[in-house]
Amino acid sequence: MKCRFAILSIVMLVPALLAGQSRAELEEMRKKNLQEIEYVDKMLRTTATQKNENLNELRVIGRKLNLREKLINEYGQEISLLEYRISLNSLATEMLEQDLNELKKDYAGSIVSAYKATKGTPALAFILSSADFNQGYKRLKYIQQVAKYRRKETETIETVYNELQTTRERLEKDRKNINDLKSREVRQKEMLRQEQNRKERLVSNLGKKEKQLKQELDEKRRIARQIEKEIERLIEEERKKSETVPMTREMKVIGDSFGENRGRLSWPVDRGIVTSHFGLQPHPVLKNVTEDNIGIEITSSGATRAKAVFKGEVVRVFAISGANMAVIIRHGKYLTVYQNLVNVRVKAGDSVAMGQDLGDVYLDNGDGGKAVLKFMVYEEKKKLDPEQWLSKK
Repeated sequence: MKCRFAILSIVMLVPALLAGQSRAELEEMRKKNLQEIEYVDKMLRTTATQKNENLNELRVIGRKLNLREKLINEYGQEISLLEYRISLNSLATEMLEQDLNELKKDYAGSIVSAYKATKGTPALAFILSSADFNQGYKRLKYIQQVAKYRRKETETIETVYNELQTTRERLEKDRKNINDLKSREVRQKEMLRQEQNRKERLVSNLGKKEKQLKQELDEKRRIARQIEKEIERLIEEERKKSETVPMTREMKVIGDSFGENRGRLSWPVDRGIVTSHFGLQPHPVLKNVTEDNIGIEITSSGATRAKAVFKGEVVRVFAISGANMAVIIRHGKYLTVYQNLVNVRVKAGDSVAMGQDLGDVYLDNGDGGKAVLKFMVYEEKKKLDPEQWLSKK
């Protein structure tokens, strides 16, 4: 019995703790996803009132679909964990009930045995009716042992009973939680279906604007070429300058520190979602067409300020025809580029701290009040994926 009870305790405790930890993590992830979905919803509600269909709205919807799918997956994982815990607790309940019944049976048997041994005589009378002192002493010890055994058995029965009650309560709570999660999962799947339909309608409508989309893609490529030419010009100027004035030791230290913080850099905006990723990406509407993005696009809702992701020195502030202003900051051998700015508040030669305000991201009131920052990271001329450098939200 003792061995079985110990094994049962281990079976119940260890997986339950592990499942509890995993579920807490899943709940935290779910909370973050729901907050981001709410943020994206706010963007889309504003756009819907203006009935303005464009690629950025499609990308925002795409991001929302990804979040929704992730949320549904997390619900599924959480349900699986609860089902696993329910199966363990059901087994534990069954074993505890068996243990409790056996303990009660043993306890009743011990009372009957004690009654027979004393022939039903009260304890004091049983001792006093002894033939001599030795027999009286033995009877006293016997009664004490019986009392001790009963106390121990009573405590064991109470422990098993309490554990059984706790396990039953845990089972009931988990069953309610799993029903609630399954209902939420069904609602999320329905929302996902509606959002997929919305995306399909938008893709269909945008597909009728092929000429306009191709013009937008050409404009995007023109802006990318201009930024790259500016980077090349900057690097060539600094190469010539380094022949007489080498990079300062402080700037080299900043560069080393920047490199060591890969994956931990602060975001260039307080809040936003990545709506266009780095590198070759399939065009969301045009068939057999790819976009070669030199950076990422971060879409925010409402007035948004661009911030330096790391300390460094502003080396360029320049205008791009039809695309507002761009700021380039040097961090040793690395460069970060912030494009689509207005009201720029820094100038070439300024030293900037991490998180320092660089200017406002252009707010497109015709696109539901969205602000889209184009953000790039370079190692000299080599383009890098900014998402691999920014901290995970």
